[in-house]
Amino acid sequence: MEPQLIEERKSFLLAGLSERYNNQAVEGIPAQWQRFVPYIAKVPGQVGWTTYGVCFNMDTAGNMDYMCGVEVSTSSALPEGLSELRVAEQLYAVFFHRDHISKIRDTWDGAFLWVRMSGRKLVKAPQVEAYGEGFNAQTGNGGVEIWIPVER
Repeated sequence: MEPQLIEERKSFLLAGLSERYNNQAVEGIPAQWQRFVPYIAKVPGQVGWTTYGVCFNMDTAGNMDYMCGVEVSTSSALPEGLSELRVAEQLYAVFFHRDHISKIRDTWDGAFLWVRMSGRKLVKAPQVEAYGEGFNAQTGNGGVEIWIPVER
């Protein structure tokens, strides 16, 4: 598996729901998305229609925080229960997941294998899933971008 792009992504601000998971036990993420869906298009300051799944605060025990959210211009008036996350400017290897969402783990695994095999170094920074306007949450199809942070 090869990335479709390696590009610098500018810093952006997200608002969404965050939960803590173990990287091997992420079964709660679909339910987290179900709780977040009613907020989409209703978050004050929302920018665009892309939704994001972000893995951050990873530790050596395999734990991580996962936020499902939307980009916002400001976080000053967030609804109760939502938090903010600033994703700093970063170089990312971008992979496209074209299969059903239930197979996204295969693309993540392939992306990390590419990092190891390519000689690139993984950076301790948020790892991002970007669900564009073509993604259909009802069917689980439509494609997802996976952004893996790599060393410049």
